[in-house]
Amino acid sequence: MNGSKLRVLFVTSEAYPLVKTGGLGDVSYALPNALRQLGLDARLLLPGYPAVLEQLSLVEVHENINLYPLQEPIRLLVGTMPDGITPVYVVECPELYERDGGPYQDSSGIEWPDNALRFGILSKVAALFGDHNLLFKPQIIHCNDWQTGLVPAFLKFNAKPRAKTVMSIHNMAYQGLFGKEVINLFGIPPESFSIFGLEYYGKVSFLKAGLFYADWITTVSPTYAEDIQIAEYGCGLEGLLTQRNQQLTGIVNGIDTSAWDPNNDAYLSHAYSSKNLPAKSRNTQALRRKLKLPQLKQAPLIGMVTRLTEQKGIDLVLPIIPDIIKTGAQMAILGSGDEDFENRLQELAALYPTKISVTIGYNEELSHQIEAGANIFLMPSKFEPCGLNQMYSMRYGTIPIVRRTGGLADTVIDATPKNIKNKIATGFVFETKNSAELLSCVQRALQSFREKKTWRQLQINGMKRDFSWHTSAKQYVSVYESLLE
Repeated sequence: MNGSKLRVLFVTSEAYPLVKTGGLGDVSYALPNALRQLGLDARLLLPGYPAVLEQLSLVEVHENINLYPLQEPIRLLVGTMPDGITPVYVVECPELYERDGGPYQDSSGIEWPDNALRFGILSKVAALFGDHNLLFKPQIIHCNDWQTGLVPAFLKFNAKPRAKTVMSIHNMAYQGLFGKEVINLFGIPPESFSIFGLEYYGKVSFLKAGLFYADWITTVSPTYAEDIQIAEYGCGLEGLLTQRNQQLTGIVNGIDTSAWDPNNDAYLSHAYSSKNLPAKSRNTQALRRKLKLPQLKQAPLIGMVTRLTEQKGIDLVLPIIPDIIKTGAQMAILGSGDEDFENRLQELAALYPTKISVTIGYNEELSHQIEAGANIFLMPSKFEPCGLNQMYSMRYGTIPIVRRTGGLADTVIDATPKNIKNKIATGFVFETKNSAELLSCVQRALQSFREKKTWRQLQINGMKRDFSWHTSAKQYVSVYESLLE
Protein backbone atom coordinates (compact mmCIF):
# COMPACT_ATOMS: atom_id res chain seq x y z
CA MET A 1 0.00 0.00 0.00
CA ASN A 2 2.71 2.46 -1.06
CA GLY A 3 4.60 1.90 2.17
CA SER A 4 1.86 3.32 4.40
CA LYS A 5 0.05 1.25 6.97
CA LEU A 6 -3.33 -0.08 5.93
CA ARG A 7 -5.87 1.39 8.37
CA VAL A 8 -8.64 -0.89 9.68
CA LEU A 9 -11.40 -0.15 12.20
CA PHE A 10 -12.73 -3.36 13.73
CA VAL A 11 -16.27 -2.71 15.02
CA THR A 12 -17.66 -5.22 17.49
CA SER A 13 -20.12 -5.63 20.34
CA GLU A 14 -17.68 -7.59 22.53
CA ALA A 15 -13.97 -8.24 22.92
CA TYR A 16 -12.04 -10.47 25.32
CA PRO A 17 -10.95 -9.82 28.08
CA LEU A 18 -13.27 -6.81 28.52
CA VAL A 19 -16.59 -8.46 27.70
CA LYS A 20 -17.21 -11.87 26.14
CA THR A 21 -20.25 -14.07 25.57
CA GLY A 22 -18.81 -16.38 22.90
CA GLY A 23 -16.35 -16.82 20.06
CA LEU A 24 -16.90 -13.30 18.72
CA GLY A 25 -15.22 -11.94 21.84
CA ASP A 26 -12.13 -14.08 21.21
CA VAL A 27 -11.94 -13.09 17.53
CA SER A 28 -12.36 -9.39 18.37
CA TYR A 29 -9.32 -9.56 20.62
CA ALA A 30 -7.07 -11.82 18.59
CA LEU A 31 -7.61 -10.71 14.97
CA PRO A 32 -6.87 -6.96 15.42
CA ASN A 33 -3.83 -7.96 17.47
CA ALA A 34 -2.60 -10.28 14.70
CA LEU A 35 -3.24 -7.60 12.06
CA ARG A 36 -1.08 -5.14 13.98
CA GLN A 37 1.68 -7.74 14.16
CA LEU A 38 1.51 -7.88 10.36
CA GLY A 39 2.08 -4.13 10.21
CA LEU A 40 -1.50 -2.83 9.81
CA ASP A 41 -2.92 0.04 11.85
CA ALA A 42 -5.88 -1.93 13.25
CA ARG A 43 -8.06 -0.39 15.97
CA LEU A 44 -11.21 -1.45 17.82
CA LEU A 45 -14.55 0.30 18.36
CA LEU A 46 -16.67 -0.91 21.30
CA PRO A 47 -19.75 0.19 23.27
CA GLY A 48 -19.03 1.72 26.68
CA TYR A 49 -20.34 -1.09 28.88
CA PRO A 50 -19.47 -0.80 32.61
CA ALA A 51 -16.92 -3.63 32.29
CA VAL A 52 -15.18 -1.76 29.45
CA LEU A 53 -15.06 1.58 31.29
CA GLU A 54 -13.80 -0.09 34.47
CA GLN A 55 -10.98 -2.07 32.87
CA LEU A 56 -9.52 0.53 30.52
CA SER A 57 -7.69 3.79 31.11
CA LEU A 58 -9.53 6.11 28.71
CA VAL A 59 -9.24 9.72 27.60
CA GLU A 60 -11.77 11.76 25.68
CA VAL A 61 -11.13 12.47 22.02
CA HIS A 62 -14.55 13.81 21.01
CA GLU A 63 -17.36 15.21 23.10
CA ASN A 64 -20.87 16.33 22.30
CA ILE A 65 -21.40 14.03 19.33
CA ASN A 66 -25.09 14.55 18.61
CA LEU A 67 -26.71 11.55 16.99
CA TYR A 68 -30.44 11.47 16.31
CA PRO A 69 -32.56 9.95 17.94
CA LEU A 70 -30.54 10.25 21.17
CA GLN A 71 -31.61 13.04 23.52
CA GLU A 72 -28.15 13.45 25.02
CA PRO A 73 -24.82 13.78 23.16
CA ILE A 74 -22.30 10.95 23.38
CA ARG A 75 -18.57 11.05 24.01
CA LEU A 76 -15.90 9.13 22.17
CA LEU A 77 -13.07 7.85 24.37
CA VAL A 78 -9.79 6.20 23.44
CA GLY A 79 -7.42 3.86 25.23
CA THR A 80 -5.44 0.67 24.66
CA MET A 81 -6.48 -2.94 25.18
CA PRO A 82 -5.15 -4.48 28.43
CA ASP A 83 -2.29 -6.21 26.60
CA GLY A 84 -1.02 -2.77 25.55
CA ILE A 85 -1.12 -3.59 21.82
CA THR A 86 -4.37 -2.55 20.15
CA PRO A 87 -5.91 0.96 20.40
CA VAL A 88 -9.60 0.94 21.26
CA TYR A 89 -12.30 3.59 20.83
CA VAL A 90 -15.22 3.46 23.25
CA VAL A 91 -18.69 4.94 22.68
CA GLU A 92 -19.66 6.42 26.04
CA CYS A 93 -23.45 6.72 26.31
CA PRO A 94 -24.75 5.94 29.82
CA GLU A 95 -28.40 5.70 28.77
CA LEU A 96 -27.59 2.91 26.29
CA TYR A 97 -24.70 0.93 27.72
CA GLU A 98 -24.17 1.57 31.42
CA ARG A 99 -26.60 -0.88 32.99
CA ASP A 100 -26.51 -4.14 34.92
CA GLY A 101 -26.62 -7.35 32.91
CA GLY A 102 -24.87 -8.51 29.76
CA PRO A 103 -24.23 -6.78 26.45
CA TYR A 104 -27.43 -8.13 24.87
CA GLN A 105 -29.65 -9.21 27.77
CA ASP A 106 -30.57 -8.10 31.27
CA SER A 107 -29.54 -10.05 34.37
CA SER A 108 -32.56 -12.37 33.99
CA GLY A 109 -31.67 -13.27 30.38
CA ILE A 110 -34.28 -11.07 28.67
CA GLU A 111 -33.20 -9.20 25.53
CA TRP A 112 -32.80 -5.46 26.09
CA PRO A 113 -35.91 -3.89 24.49
CA ASP A 114 -33.83 -1.06 22.99
CA ASN A 115 -31.17 -3.25 21.31
CA ALA A 116 -32.03 -1.73 17.92
CA LEU A 117 -31.12 1.71 19.28
CA ARG A 118 -28.09 0.49 21.23
CA PHE A 119 -26.42 -1.17 18.28
CA GLY A 120 -27.78 1.21 15.69
CA ILE A 121 -25.93 4.01 17.51
CA LEU A 122 -22.75 1.90 17.61
CA SER A 123 -23.10 1.52 13.83
CA LYS A 124 -23.71 5.28 13.36
CA VAL A 125 -20.50 6.11 15.23
CA ALA A 126 -18.59 3.61 13.07
CA ALA A 127 -20.07 5.30 9.99
CA LEU A 128 -18.68 8.64 11.21
CA PHE A 129 -15.23 7.04 11.09
CA GLY A 130 -16.04 5.70 7.62
CA ASP A 131 -17.03 9.16 6.41
CA HIS A 132 -13.64 10.37 7.72
CA ASN A 133 -15.40 12.76 10.13
CA LEU A 134 -13.36 11.59 13.12
CA LEU A 135 -9.69 11.60 14.05
CA PHE A 136 -8.87 8.09 12.77
CA LYS A 137 -9.62 7.66 9.06
CA PRO A 138 -9.86 3.93 8.30
CA GLN A 139 -9.65 2.58 4.77
CA ILE A 140 -11.51 -0.56 5.85
CA ILE A 141 -14.30 -0.89 8.42
CA HIS A 142 -14.57 -4.52 9.50
CA CYS A 143 -18.08 -5.21 10.87
CA ASN A 144 -19.05 -8.26 12.91
CA ASP A 145 -22.45 -9.94 13.19
CA TRP A 146 -25.85 -8.25 13.30
CA GLN A 147 -24.90 -5.74 16.00
CA THR A 148 -22.80 -3.82 13.44
CA GLY A 149 -24.86 -4.64 10.34
CA LEU A 150 -26.16 -1.10 9.81
CA VAL A 151 -22.65 0.30 9.23
CA PRO A 152 -22.58 -0.63 5.50
CA ALA A 153 -26.14 0.71 5.09
CA PHE A 154 -25.31 4.08 6.68
CA LEU A 155 -22.25 4.43 4.46
CA LYS A 156 -24.06 3.26 1.32
CA PHE A 157 -26.56 6.12 1.59
CA ASN A 158 -23.92 8.75 2.24
CA ALA A 159 -22.47 10.55 -0.76
CA LYS A 160 -19.17 11.41 0.93
CA PRO A 161 -15.94 9.49 0.28
CA ARG A 162 -16.01 6.50 2.54
CA ALA A 163 -14.14 3.50 3.82
CA LYS A 164 -14.74 0.10 2.29
CA THR A 165 -16.77 -2.30 4.44
CA VAL A 166 -16.24 -5.97 5.27
CA MET A 167 -19.09 -7.85 6.97
CA SER A 168 -18.11 -10.96 8.97
CA ILE A 169 -20.69 -13.61 9.84
CA HIS A 170 -19.86 -15.52 13.01
CA ASN A 171 -23.27 -17.21 13.28
CA MET A 172 -26.13 -16.85 10.79
CA ALA A 173 -28.68 -17.89 13.43
CA TYR A 174 -28.62 -14.43 15.05
CA GLN A 175 -29.98 -11.74 12.73
CA GLY A 176 -31.04 -8.74 14.80
CA LEU A 177 -34.69 -8.49 13.71
CA PHE A 178 -36.65 -5.34 14.59
CA GLY A 179 -39.78 -3.48 13.53
CA LYS A 180 -40.04 -1.30 10.42
CA GLU A 181 -39.89 1.81 12.64
CA VAL A 182 -36.09 1.38 12.72
CA ILE A 183 -35.99 2.90 9.21
CA ASN A 184 -37.47 6.19 10.44
CA LEU A 185 -35.61 5.98 13.74
CA PHE A 186 -32.25 6.26 12.01
CA GLY A 187 -33.25 8.21 8.92
CA ILE A 188 -32.42 5.40 6.51
CA PRO A 189 -34.05 5.95 3.09
CA PRO A 190 -37.47 4.23 2.88
CA GLU A 191 -36.52 2.53 -0.39
CA SER A 192 -34.05 0.37 1.59
CA PHE A 193 -37.03 -1.43 3.11
CA SER A 194 -37.45 -3.98 0.35
CA ILE A 195 -36.24 -7.43 -0.61
CA PHE A 196 -33.37 -5.58 -2.32
CA GLY A 197 -32.27 -4.02 0.94
CA LEU A 198 -32.64 -4.72 4.64
CA GLU A 199 -36.24 -5.98 4.72
CA TYR A 200 -36.72 -9.54 6.00
CA TYR A 201 -40.29 -10.89 6.10
CA GLY A 202 -41.75 -7.55 7.12
CA LYS A 203 -39.02 -6.69 9.60
CA VAL A 204 -35.65 -4.94 9.50
CA SER A 205 -32.74 -7.38 9.63
CA PHE A 206 -29.51 -5.77 10.81
CA LEU A 207 -27.59 -8.80 9.53
CA LYS A 208 -29.20 -8.63 6.08
CA ALA A 209 -28.33 -4.92 5.92
CA GLY A 210 -24.69 -5.82 6.40
CA LEU A 211 -24.78 -8.67 3.90
CA PHE A 212 -26.60 -6.62 1.24
CA TYR A 213 -24.66 -3.36 1.46
CA ALA A 214 -21.12 -4.43 2.50
CA ASP A 215 -18.36 -4.35 -0.09
CA TRP A 216 -17.24 -7.85 0.92
CA ILE A 217 -18.53 -10.65 3.14
CA THR A 218 -16.45 -13.08 5.16
CA THR A 219 -17.35 -15.95 7.41
CA VAL A 220 -15.37 -18.13 9.72
CA SER A 221 -14.60 -21.18 7.59
CA PRO A 222 -14.69 -22.14 3.89
CA THR A 223 -17.20 -24.94 4.45
CA TYR A 224 -19.54 -22.65 6.41
CA ALA A 225 -19.36 -20.20 3.50
CA GLU A 226 -20.76 -23.00 1.32
CA ASP A 227 -23.22 -24.21 3.99
CA ILE A 228 -24.96 -20.84 4.37
CA GLN A 229 -25.85 -20.76 0.69
CA ILE A 230 -28.38 -23.58 1.22
CA ALA A 231 -31.69 -23.43 3.08
CA GLU A 232 -30.64 -25.74 5.93
CA TYR A 233 -28.06 -23.25 7.21
CA GLY A 234 -28.85 -19.97 5.45
CA CYS A 235 -31.63 -18.90 7.86
CA GLY A 236 -33.65 -17.41 5.01
CA LEU A 237 -30.73 -15.44 3.57
CA GLU A 238 -29.27 -18.22 1.43
CA GLY A 239 -30.57 -16.61 -1.78
CA LEU A 240 -28.79 -13.33 -1.06
CA LEU A 241 -25.58 -15.13 -0.14
CA THR A 242 -25.72 -17.21 -3.31
CA GLN A 243 -26.12 -14.01 -5.35
CA ARG A 244 -23.11 -12.51 -3.57
CA ASN A 245 -20.91 -15.61 -3.49
CA GLN A 246 -18.27 -13.89 -5.63
CA GLN A 247 -17.81 -11.45 -2.76
CA LEU A 248 -17.93 -14.14 -0.03
CA THR A 249 -14.80 -15.62 1.54
CA GLY A 250 -14.50 -18.26 4.26
CA ILE A 251 -11.48 -17.89 6.56
CA VAL A 252 -10.97 -20.29 9.47
CA ASN A 253 -10.56 -18.55 12.82
CA GLY A 254 -7.23 -18.89 14.55
CA ILE A 255 -6.75 -19.65 18.22
CA ASP A 256 -4.74 -17.88 20.88
CA THR A 257 -1.69 -20.14 20.89
CA SER A 258 -0.22 -18.42 23.94
CA ALA A 259 -3.33 -18.95 26.08
CA TRP A 260 -3.81 -22.48 24.74
CA ASP A 261 -0.38 -24.07 25.03
CA PRO A 262 -0.03 -27.35 26.97
CA ASN A 263 3.65 -26.65 27.54
CA ASN A 264 2.95 -23.30 29.21
CA ASP A 265 -0.59 -23.40 30.64
CA ALA A 266 -0.95 -22.04 34.17
CA TYR A 267 -4.17 -24.03 34.67
CA LEU A 268 -2.43 -27.39 34.26
CA SER A 269 -0.65 -29.37 36.96
CA HIS A 270 1.84 -30.80 34.47
CA ALA A 271 3.28 -29.17 31.33
CA TYR A 272 3.74 -31.34 28.25
CA SER A 273 4.33 -31.19 24.49
CA SER A 274 4.40 -33.52 21.50
CA LYS A 275 7.93 -34.45 22.59
CA ASN A 276 6.79 -35.27 26.12
CA LEU A 277 3.37 -36.85 25.64
CA PRO A 278 3.54 -39.26 28.61
CA ALA A 279 3.21 -36.20 30.89
CA LYS A 280 -0.30 -35.70 29.50
CA SER A 281 -1.47 -38.72 31.50
CA ARG A 282 -0.62 -36.88 34.73
CA ASN A 283 -3.17 -34.23 33.77
CA THR A 284 -5.68 -37.04 33.20
CA GLN A 285 -5.02 -38.29 36.74
CA ALA A 286 -5.33 -34.76 38.15
CA LEU A 287 -8.63 -34.20 36.31
CA ARG A 288 -10.05 -37.46 37.64
CA ARG A 289 -9.07 -36.47 41.18
CA LYS A 290 -10.70 -33.06 40.79
CA LEU A 291 -13.92 -34.51 39.38
CA LYS A 292 -13.95 -37.44 41.86
CA LEU A 293 -13.77 -40.06 39.13
CA PRO A 294 -11.92 -43.35 39.83
CA GLN A 295 -8.40 -43.66 38.47
CA LEU A 296 -9.12 -46.24 35.76
CA LYS A 297 -5.86 -46.03 33.84
CA GLN A 298 -6.94 -48.15 30.87
CA ALA A 299 -10.30 -46.39 30.51
CA PRO A 300 -10.51 -43.58 27.95
CA LEU A 301 -11.75 -40.26 29.32
CA ILE A 302 -14.07 -38.40 26.95
CA GLY A 303 -14.43 -34.63 27.47
CA MET A 304 -17.06 -32.10 26.40
CA VAL A 305 -16.98 -28.32 26.95
CA THR A 306 -20.07 -26.93 25.28
CA ARG A 307 -23.28 -24.97 25.32
CA LEU A 308 -26.04 -27.44 26.11
CA THR A 309 -28.17 -26.72 23.04
CA GLU A 310 -29.41 -28.67 20.05
CA GLN A 311 -27.00 -26.77 17.81
CA LYS A 312 -24.13 -28.40 19.69
CA GLY A 313 -25.67 -31.85 19.22
CA ILE A 314 -26.26 -32.59 22.90
CA ASP A 315 -29.57 -34.25 21.94
CA LEU A 316 -27.52 -36.70 19.83
CA VAL A 317 -25.24 -37.49 22.77
CA LEU A 318 -27.78 -38.05 25.54
CA PRO A 319 -29.40 -41.23 24.14
CA ILE A 320 -26.03 -42.99 23.65
CA ILE A 321 -24.32 -42.11 26.95
CA PRO A 322 -25.30 -45.49 28.52
CA ASP A 323 -23.78 -47.24 25.47
CA ILE A 324 -20.58 -45.20 25.78
CA ILE A 325 -20.37 -46.06 29.48
CA LYS A 326 -20.77 -49.77 28.69
CA THR A 327 -17.53 -49.63 26.69
CA GLY A 328 -15.69 -48.74 29.90
CA ALA A 329 -15.17 -45.08 29.05
CA GLN A 330 -15.62 -42.17 31.45
CA MET A 331 -17.02 -38.74 30.58
CA ALA A 332 -16.25 -35.22 31.87
CA ILE A 333 -18.83 -32.65 30.74
CA LEU A 334 -18.76 -28.88 31.35
CA GLY A 335 -21.47 -26.59 30.05
CA SER A 336 -24.79 -24.85 30.50
CA GLY A 337 -27.83 -24.09 28.40
CA ASP A 338 -31.20 -25.73 27.96
CA GLU A 339 -32.62 -26.60 31.38
CA ASP A 340 -33.94 -29.95 30.20
CA PHE A 341 -30.53 -30.98 28.87
CA GLU A 342 -28.89 -29.84 32.13
CA ASN A 343 -31.33 -31.95 34.17
CA ARG A 344 -30.95 -35.05 32.00
CA LEU A 345 -27.17 -34.90 32.22
CA GLN A 346 -27.28 -34.51 35.98
CA GLU A 347 -29.61 -37.51 36.22
CA LEU A 348 -27.14 -39.59 34.21
CA ALA A 349 -24.27 -38.43 36.43
CA ALA A 350 -26.26 -39.54 39.49
CA LEU A 351 -26.95 -42.90 37.82
CA TYR A 352 -23.29 -43.46 36.86
CA PRO A 353 -21.30 -41.58 39.55
CA THR A 354 -18.04 -43.41 38.81
CA LYS A 355 -18.34 -42.90 35.07
CA ILE A 356 -19.69 -39.39 34.46
CA SER A 357 -18.89 -35.96 35.88
CA VAL A 358 -21.22 -33.09 34.92
CA THR A 359 -20.40 -29.48 35.84
CA ILE A 360 -23.14 -26.99 34.99
CA GLY A 361 -21.86 -23.50 34.18
CA TYR A 362 -18.64 -22.22 32.68
CA ASN A 363 -15.21 -22.41 34.26
CA GLU A 364 -12.13 -21.29 32.31
CA GLU A 365 -9.72 -23.27 34.49
CA LEU A 366 -11.72 -26.49 34.21
CA SER A 367 -12.13 -26.05 30.45
CA HIS A 368 -8.33 -26.05 30.07
CA GLN A 369 -8.00 -29.03 32.40
CA ILE A 370 -10.59 -31.03 30.44
CA GLU A 371 -8.80 -30.27 27.17
CA ALA A 372 -5.52 -31.48 28.69
CA GLY A 373 -6.85 -34.37 30.76
CA ALA A 374 -9.31 -35.95 28.32
CA ASN A 375 -8.16 -38.51 25.77
CA ILE A 376 -11.05 -37.76 23.39
CA PHE A 377 -13.06 -34.58 22.87
CA LEU A 378 -16.67 -34.89 21.72
CA MET A 379 -18.04 -32.12 19.46
CA PRO A 380 -21.03 -33.44 17.46
CA SER A 381 -22.44 -30.05 16.39
CA LYS A 382 -25.39 -29.95 14.00
CA PHE A 383 -23.85 -26.80 12.56
CA GLU A 384 -20.64 -25.04 13.55
CA PRO A 385 -19.51 -21.88 11.74
CA CYS A 386 -15.93 -22.42 12.87
CA GLY A 387 -15.51 -23.94 16.31
CA LEU A 388 -12.49 -23.48 18.53
CA ASN A 389 -12.49 -26.45 20.88
CA GLN A 390 -11.58 -28.94 18.17
CA MET A 391 -8.44 -26.86 17.53
CA TYR A 392 -7.70 -26.57 21.26
CA SER A 393 -8.09 -30.36 21.48
CA MET A 394 -5.65 -31.11 18.68
CA ARG A 395 -3.13 -28.69 20.18
CA TYR A 396 -3.45 -30.55 23.49
CA GLY A 397 -3.09 -34.04 22.00
CA THR A 398 -6.76 -34.77 22.69
CA ILE A 399 -8.41 -36.47 19.73
CA PRO A 400 -11.63 -34.77 18.54
CA ILE A 401 -14.79 -36.52 17.36
CA VAL A 402 -16.77 -34.10 15.18
CA ARG A 403 -19.58 -33.98 12.64
CA ARG A 404 -18.61 -32.97 9.10
CA THR A 405 -19.99 -29.43 9.10
CA GLY A 406 -18.64 -25.87 8.89
CA GLY A 407 -15.25 -25.27 10.47
CA LEU A 408 -15.16 -28.78 11.93
CA ALA A 409 -14.98 -30.17 8.41
CA ASP A 410 -12.20 -27.72 7.54
CA THR A 411 -9.97 -28.42 10.55
CA VAL A 412 -10.29 -32.12 11.48
CA ILE A 413 -8.90 -34.81 9.15
CA ASP A 414 -10.74 -38.12 9.54
CA ALA A 415 -8.77 -41.17 10.70
CA THR A 416 -9.45 -43.28 7.65
CA PRO A 417 -6.92 -46.08 6.97
CA LYS A 418 -5.45 -44.01 4.11
CA ASN A 419 -5.10 -40.84 6.22
CA ILE A 420 -3.60 -42.81 9.10
CA LYS A 421 -1.08 -44.40 6.72
CA ASN A 422 -0.18 -40.97 5.28
CA LYS A 423 0.20 -39.55 8.82
CA ILE A 424 -2.29 -36.73 8.27
CA ALA A 425 -5.28 -37.97 10.32
CA THR A 426 -6.11 -35.83 13.38
CA GLY A 427 -9.54 -37.03 14.56
CA PHE A 428 -12.77 -38.87 13.82
CA VAL A 429 -15.55 -37.49 11.62
CA PHE A 430 -19.15 -38.62 11.14
CA GLU A 431 -21.63 -37.34 8.57
CA THR A 432 -25.30 -37.25 9.54
CA LYS A 433 -27.21 -35.77 12.49
CA ASN A 434 -27.85 -39.21 13.89
CA SER A 435 -27.14 -40.72 17.33
CA ALA A 436 -26.42 -44.18 15.90
CA GLU A 437 -23.78 -42.82 13.51
CA LEU A 438 -22.26 -40.76 16.32
CA LEU A 439 -22.03 -43.90 18.48
CA SER A 440 -20.37 -45.77 15.62
CA CYS A 441 -17.82 -42.97 15.32
CA VAL A 442 -17.14 -43.06 19.08
CA GLN A 443 -16.62 -46.82 18.89
CA ARG A 444 -14.19 -46.32 15.98
CA ALA A 445 -12.24 -43.85 18.11
CA LEU A 446 -12.21 -46.20 21.10
CA GLN A 447 -10.83 -48.99 18.92
CA SER A 448 -7.97 -46.72 17.82
CA PHE A 449 -7.39 -45.69 21.45
CA ARG A 450 -6.49 -49.30 22.16
CA GLU A 451 -3.92 -49.23 19.33
CA LYS A 452 -1.29 -47.20 21.14
CA LYS A 453 1.05 -46.59 18.20
CA THR A 454 -1.78 -45.31 15.98
CA TRP A 455 -3.16 -43.17 18.79
CA ARG A 456 0.21 -41.56 19.48
CA GLN A 457 0.55 -40.70 15.78
CA LEU A 458 -2.90 -39.09 15.76
CA GLN A 459 -1.88 -36.97 18.75
CA ILE A 460 1.37 -35.85 17.15
CA ASN A 461 -0.35 -35.07 13.83
CA GLY A 462 -2.82 -32.75 15.59
CA MET A 463 -0.22 -31.07 17.78
CA LYS A 464 1.86 -30.19 14.71
CA ARG A 465 -1.00 -28.27 13.02
CA ASP A 466 -0.66 -24.48 12.83
CA PHE A 467 -3.88 -22.90 14.09
CA SER A 468 -2.33 -19.54 14.95
CA TRP A 469 -4.02 -16.27 14.06
CA HIS A 470 -1.01 -15.28 11.94
CA THR A 471 -2.18 -17.52 9.07
CA SER A 472 -5.80 -16.35 9.26
CA ALA A 473 -4.84 -12.68 9.56
CA LYS A 474 -2.84 -12.83 6.33
CA GLN A 475 -5.96 -14.02 4.50
CA TYR A 476 -7.93 -11.05 5.88
CA VAL A 477 -5.18 -8.71 4.68
CA SER A 478 -5.59 -10.16 1.18
CA VAL A 479 -9.32 -9.38 1.31
CA TYR A 480 -8.68 -5.80 2.47
CA GLU A 481 -6.04 -5.17 -0.19
CA SER A 482 -8.26 -6.54 -2.97
CA LEU A 483 -10.98 -4.05 -1.98
CA LEU A 484 -8.57 -1.12 -2.15
CA GLU A 485 -6.95 -1.99 -5.47
